[in-house]
Amino acid sequence: MSQITISEQEIAALVGGDLFLSTGAEISGIHSLDQASPQQASFLGNEKYYQDFLQTRAGLVLAPTLVQEAPPGVAIVHVENPSLAFSALAEAIVEQAQAVPLVVSPRSIVAESAVFPQGEVAIMAGAIVGERVSIGAGSVIHPGVVLCDDVHIGENTLVYPNCVVRENCSVGSHVILQPGCVIGSDGYGFELVDGVHKKIPQIGTVRIEDHVELGANCCIDRARFGETVIGTGTKIDNLVQIAHNVKIGAHNLIVAQTGIAGSSETEQYVTVGAQCGIAGHLKIVEGALIASQSGVTKSLNKPGPYQGSPARPMASTTKSRALVNRLPKLMDRIAALEARLAELESK
Repeated sequence: MSQITISEQEIAALVGGDLFLSTGAEISGIHSLDQASPQQASFLGNEKYYQDFLQTRAGLVLAPTLVQEAPPGVAIVHVENPSLAFSALAEAIVEQAQAVPLVVSPRSIVAESAVFPQGEVAIMAGAIVGERVSIGAGSVIHPGVVLCDDVHIGENTLVYPNCVVRENCSVGSHVILQPGCVIGSDGYGFELVDGVHKKIPQIGTVRIEDHVELGANCCIDRARFGETVIGTGTKIDNLVQIAHNVKIGAHNLIVAQTGIAGSSETEQYVTVGAQCGIAGHLKIVEGALIASQSGVTKSLNKPGPYQGSPARPMASTTKSRALVNRLPKLMDRIAALEARLAELESK
């Protein structure tokens, strides 16, 4: 990252706050109250951290209006929600620090038929851009990225190093593809013919809608025919596998090491915890919340939390687990009753 500085006045304007105590601070980073240096900003969002605030060395602190004094050398910006304001400041610092020149590196390989606005797109060294690729303004293609023929990338999209977007796939605007993502790899399809597994051609595509983020090393398989779809605003963690013809609805959260088998569909605002498995050809209703390490073998038709393998409503799973935990004592009671019965029969 490049070094940047932001004045306390700029920070107050950025977060919609009031500069209450000014020290002339120039901020180049962020950290916690107990770790921040005079060149870093922090925030006081919870009264249990007030002692850390009194001892902080931060150059600037975002704080609620109740805070009327500060340690020496600490600037204060009053905000309504310090945590939310701190997130906005962090985002601005990261955007400025990661900004790259919007130029095409001479060490990239770009097909003559590729279409993008000159001077408004960054294509960095080692990137490969195929025939008839289109890239929207403000997008950044990092080193080692491969965009195969007929790929579309929207505006203000970040494609980080070593991602591969295969032919005919579409990535929307304001999308983030973390390093190592593979978009449009062949779906897992084979037929057993005369004792040999014959590959079924996967001739469909992948469509990733706007404001999606895919974590590192995610794999989104192309459809056998038609589309695999990742809906608007969905956020997917590292190491997630989405199989062919899956339809992920808008604003889903899917956590690391989850796998979703072919032709399943989630509606909007579904949350899937880490290390879950969802079988193929199922439908997950809007608002379902699937706990970590659950296995979904049937469609989920009612919103709410699910848990276990097979996944069931969490209340039912919790009750079953409580009964299982009681089994050792119940077995002891049964053994005692059997012994007593045997004793009575012997008399």
